[in-house]
Amino acid sequence: MRVLALLTVICTLISCNETLLKKPENLIPKDKMVQILQDLAIVNAAKTTNVQVLRENDVEPMDYIFNKYDIDSLQLVESDRYYASLPVEYEEIYKEIEANLEREGKALEEQKKINDSLRVAKEKLKREKAKAEKATDTLP
Repeated sequence: MRVLALLTVICTLISCNETLLKKPENLIPKDKMVQILQDLAIVNAAKTTNVQVLRENDVEPMDYIFNKYDIDSLQLVESDRYYASLPVEYEEIYKEIEANLEREGKALEEQKKINDSLRVAKEKLKREKAKAEKATDTLP
């Protein structure tokens, strides 16, 4: 009984590591794939929130990605399909993307706080300067 259970576990582990798809000749390296999929997430978010800005600047999101990374649609699809056939590796890719986006989001929030603080300080300085000028104008 133990032998059967052990064989089942070994077969399961081997089948999980089995590659379902042949590695494409023009496979996009994993680190570059992370960058591409991350940019795709950002571009898709921009498409849903700032579509007018993209149109005004004549930006076609997918063309932008293809040009930026010097890839074509077939290479992207084949690479994505290959990585998707390796669930553990695919999960690692998406966890890295999530961590990168989270890190960038925090950095943007911090920059926004700094910019807001600077804006408030400038407005306060401007009000104080206007108040001082008004006070000197009323002097005899």
